[in-house]
Amino acid sequence: MLNLLRKMMPNANERELKRCYRIADQIEELESQFSALTDEELRGKTEEFKKRFADEETLDDLMPEAYAVVREGAKRVLGMRHFYVQLVGGIVLHNGDIAEMKTGEGKTLVSTLPAYLNALAGEGVHVVTVNDYLARRDREWMGQVFEFLGLTVGLNLPELSAEEKREAYLADITFGTNNEFGFDYLRDNMVLYPEESAQRNLYFALIDEVDSILIDEARTPLIISGQANKATDLYYAADKVVSRLKAEEDYTVDIKTKSVSLTEKGADKAESFLGIENLFDAKNITVNHHIQQALKAHVIMHRDYDYVVNEEGVIIVDDFTGRLMHGRRYSDGLHQAIEAKEGLQVQRESMTLATVTLQNYFRLYEKRAGMTGTAKTEEEELRKIYGMDVVQIPTNKEMKRKDHKDVIYQTEKGKLQSVVDEIANRHATGQPLLVGTVSIEKSELISKLLKKKGIPHQVLNAKNHAKEAEIISQAGQRGAVTIATNMAGRGTDIVLGEGVDEIGGLHVMGTERHESRRIDNQLRGRSGRQGDPGSSQFYLSFEDDLLRRFIPDSFQARIANMNIDEGSPIDGPGITPAIANAQKRVEGNNFDARRWVLQYDDVLNQQREIIYGQRRQVLTGDYNELREIVLGMGKSLTQHAVESHISEDELPEEWDMESIVEFLHNSLFNEDSELDVEEFEGLDKEELIAEIYEQFEGAYKVREEELGTERMEDFTRVVMLRTVDRKWMDHIDAMDQLREGIHLRAYGQNDPLREYQFEGHDMFQELVKDIQEEVVRYVMKAVFEEDEEFEREEVATQQTTSGGGSPSSDEAPKKKPIRKVDKVGRNDPCPCGSGKKYKHCCGKAVKTG
Repeated sequence: MLNLLRKMMPNANERELKRCYRIADQIEELESQFSALTDEELRGKTEEFKKRFADEETLDDLMPEAYAVVREGAKRVLGMRHFYVQLVGGIVLHNGDIAEMKTGEGKTLVSTLPAYLNALAGEGVHVVTVNDYLARRDREWMGQVFEFLGLTVGLNLPELSAEEKREAYLADITFGTNNEFGFDYLRDNMVLYPEESAQRNLYFALIDEVDSILIDEARTPLIISGQANKATDLYYAADKVVSRLKAEEDYTVDIKTKSVSLTEKGADKAESFLGIENLFDAKNITVNHHIQQALKAHVIMHRDYDYVVNEEGVIIVDDFTGRLMHGRRYSDGLHQAIEAKEGLQVQRESMTLATVTLQNYFRLYEKRAGMTGTAKTEEEELRKIYGMDVVQIPTNKEMKRKDHKDVIYQTEKGKLQSVVDEIANRHATGQPLLVGTVSIEKSELISKLLKKKGIPHQVLNAKNHAKEAEIISQAGQRGAVTIATNMAGRGTDIVLGEGVDEIGGLHVMGTERHESRRIDNQLRGRSGRQGDPGSSQFYLSFEDDLLRRFIPDSFQARIANMNIDEGSPIDGPGITPAIANAQKRVEGNNFDARRWVLQYDDVLNQQREIIYGQRRQVLTGDYNELREIVLGMGKSLTQHAVESHISEDELPEEWDMESIVEFLHNSLFNEDSELDVEEFEGLDKEELIAEIYEQFEGAYKVREEELGTERMEDFTRVVMLRTVDRKWMDHIDAMDQLREGIHLRAYGQNDPLREYQFEGHDMFQELVKDIQEEVVRYVMKAVFEEDEEFEREEVATQQTTSGGGSPSSDEAPKKKPIRKVDKVGRNDPCPCGSGKKYKHCCGKAVKTG
């Protein structure tokens, strides 16, 4: 607590740095000692450290020596020596905090320090990057240092086989992307046998561009999905309806919330076109939903801004990085609505098999740390959600970049003309320019204007990302003009060409403010690295999205009344602060949205941890553990059966023992089992439960003898895992539906979150009971042919991942156990005794003998 209070004081950053400086001084003092060692002696330090750790020295105790070893190793292998401030950054990271280091300060080299130190614990370190290119680059580059020092290094990529992934995770240090680590976690919780799992325990995550991963991408959950059997015709019909509607007359748009709604006239048109009486009738909920998604696709979602269309179909553009998000699809039918809008074949909707948010995934690690150039503005969120403080690390050399104040115009046209004129003027001097845009559309518009002026330039956006490395490598050369979306803001260094520092270095021009100040700072950070000269300036207009949405209308009206020429900049007190306040408001709104997502996901996350924890117990447990789980389920069901058939005010002679026995025969006991009903006479409720359970134990022993221990173990394990998986998938879908409509409870003066928590808890209890019933019924009642050998059941569902690859198998599905069943008609009473029709009861779950 004292440490927390100290960090919250005004000089917390300086206090933390002073503490780190003391350790960095110790590392400096060790340099001459370790530089005198031979390569073999230096490498031998790794085994020495591991032994000392095993002998109960802590990683904190080992840190000065370990960091000195890594520093010496990097000098010998890469010819790179950690600067003093890089040592400080490494100390911050080992403490589980976030090191904010300016662009060009060598964050990648800094990561070698805590990665090596924490790998000594032998539990595996995950170095997390934002894309496969950086993961591959860092593994090949920094991996040399680790291998030189005797550690193993793995690379986790989507295209790896299951065996290759297991090998990658067994390495001391594993590089990969946040999405792939998250998807592997989900996939591991869907396997049938322990050897099919890839990951070990989640020990230490070292996250590069931590603000991008833990904040920008936090609202998008990772989803493994399979295709649902929903028709696609309705998407085309809804698209035809919406394409005939007129703005303001048939629908209204709120640009601040990015929402769109039908007017009464628009609803009438939709009803007329579709031939229905009332679009808002309960039976037309699905139709109404499709109309709303089609409206959003047409009005809110813009081609070459929110998505692009190519030979793969509709590809989402990441709002924060400008990169294409291959494999990702909008949820809730929006992606299909966009496909219909663009005249493409509509893909079937998917059903969620497993899901987790990045927020909750990374909170599973025992320890996490991160690096970025921009995180201080989001420190509150990072501390509240992840328990990580942001420590600003000084630059190695003094920052020389000049950040000019924003230039603001009344119209978009006037702003762009001034941008092009400024580019022409600076290009004439030979100064390299990086022009940042917020969308593909804007980057291509500026490119057209430059072509008219005859100014040679390169365009870097999601459409030509394959040339990213080549374009960036030339962006600092004399006379270079590079137009780029946000994708140029991370993970790349622009090196100045010969003589460029003499003409001012790289000049960065922002053509619009982003919703987040961090993204603007990342763009500025491309210039002025490692003491290089440079400059930056942003050009804005009152027609920019941010200003239109968040600058008060009265303020904009006052500017309009000034009658300023559209090509002349607007200056005056209050304008720049108003823009800064607009960004803060958006950041606050986004924080609230992420917190809202997390609060709701926490409900499902608690349930997920229980299900996955019990699943792992089944997956790795021996037969005795499996046996105890099944018997425990039988005991719970026994209690439920008795309590469901006996009310508190009934006398024993009034108990409906016939119904109880019938239920037990259908649910807990094999049909060949004979319940000794006479033993039930004269018992009170608790004694009755104990007697039934004792007979269940006896029936279970008979079942064991029938199948044999080995067969019983294999069969029980697969039955339990497949039942949990299938029921969990249905539960996720049910929770999604509950969440979608829960906000309506607010109209009844009820807190939607509390209602979601209460109802989610009830649904989870029902899920547990359903799993117990199905597992016990399967284990006790499935019948094999005499010559039938039980074999593993393969996962048959085709899986697609939101942002990842699609696991599949070339092998044919193996045989499942044959069950003898009497043919029951779909509309006949269910033989389980529930009173429901067979198709609504066991007929949609399991076939039992």
